[in-house]
Formats: sequence, structure tokens, C-alpha cells
Amino acid sequence: MNEGIGPDIWLAGDPADLDKYMNNGIKGIVTNTVVQRELVQKYGTLTELTKKYLEITDKKIAIEIDGNSTQELLDVGEKFTQLSDQIILKIPCSDIALEAFSVLKKEGVETFCTTVFSLSQAVISAQAGADHILPFCEPFKDLGLSPTKLVKDCYETFKNWKERPKITAALVRSPDVANSALRDGADGIIIFWPVYDEILKNPLTDKWNNIFMDEWKIMNKHGHLKDLPTNLD
Repeated sequence: MNEGIGPDIWLAGDPADLDKYMNNGIKGIVTNTVVQRELVQKYGTLTELTKKYLEITDKKIAIEIDGNSTQELLDVGEKFTQLSDQIILKIPCSDIALEAFSVLKKEGVETFCTTVFSLSQAVISAQAGADHILPFCEPFKDLGLSPTKLVKDCYETFKNWKERPKITAALVRSPDVANSALRDGADGIIIFWPVYDEILKNPLTDKWNNIFMDEWKIMNKHGHLKDLPTNLD
């Protein structure tokens, strides 16, 4: 697990939607090529989309890249890391990615290894140099399996490594799976902003927030908050 402050929350989505969340306990932004393909229709190019993300935050931004060779991954990746030291390169798990992780590790470039569906893939990618391992969750749930068993397996395997990768749960589409991933040892979760909003909603939270607000309003009504800058009228 992360030391000190606990698991990280990474958000995905349109820069226009994410702007308001950046000071709400968010570690950074993560993209994938599905989201990128949709958003370049609005922003023009992947480079321009990346610049939009950089405009809204000084936090880390994981840009997913792809290619047909290790050298292509390195060349494409360099175009993004030259934009800002905020950039993390997110690369799908494959044989050509492994060498890229090794090279990027030596260069001090932070990396995410995505599309991880087995413990063996996670270990190999970590040994190659990936800084974050992204076990997918929801596809296992779609098959009737535990969505976060791989998260737990990674945690149990990596927990005693002297230098281990972070385990960042990916394709987390619901509060239940988010909770499960955090319980099973994830160092972070990647969620779209609507899931973030849904996580904050809870009938008991709403009930008790209303109780406390009613008491606050009563104090205000009777003048007990008159020296405070309240706006309850």
C-alpha cells in the first residue's frame, strides 16, 4: 500500500468535466485509447487533448500510447514526455512493451502497464520496470468471477518486494468494485468522474448531513452564528 496517505484516486474523462475535481483528493488523470478516440473528435489531436489536460492541473497525467514496435513506443512516448514532466506513459502489456518499460525506467520516465489480466503478466511487467501495474477488474465481473482477485493476488505477491510496483486497479466502473479493490490491497483506483460522484452518494450520508444541517440552521435562526459569515437565508 502507499505509505502515509493511503490509496490514490485517479480520474478519467473529458478535461472539461475533470477540471472541478482536481482539488478534491485526486492523484491525477488517466486516459485510454477508447476515451482518446472519442475526445480527439472534440480537441483535434491527441497532443492537443494532452495539452488541455495540462491546462487544468499540475498533477500527473497518464497518457496511453500504442505502437507496433518498442522503438515506436519510445519515439511516440518521447513526444509526450517532452510536453511536461507531469506525463506518465501508459502502455498495454505486450512483449514490445517490456523492453520499453526497461528503457523508460533507466531514463526516469514513470510508466503504467495496462491490460494486465494475470499474476504472471503483472510479475513480468514489474520485473521489466513498469512503475504501476494495472490489473483490470470489471471484465472478470462480466465473466461471473471476482473482479478484484487479481488485485489481491498482486498485493500478496508484491508486498514483500524491496522495490515493488504500485497496484492500480483499472476498469473500475462501480462503487462496489472500487471498495473491493481498495480492500484487496490496491495502491490506487482509476475511475470515471460519474463513478467518483456515485461513490460520494450514500443514503446514510445524506440522512446525517441533513440532520447536522438542520441543527446548524437552528443555531443560525437563534443568532448563535451571527458572528460567522453564514449564508443560510
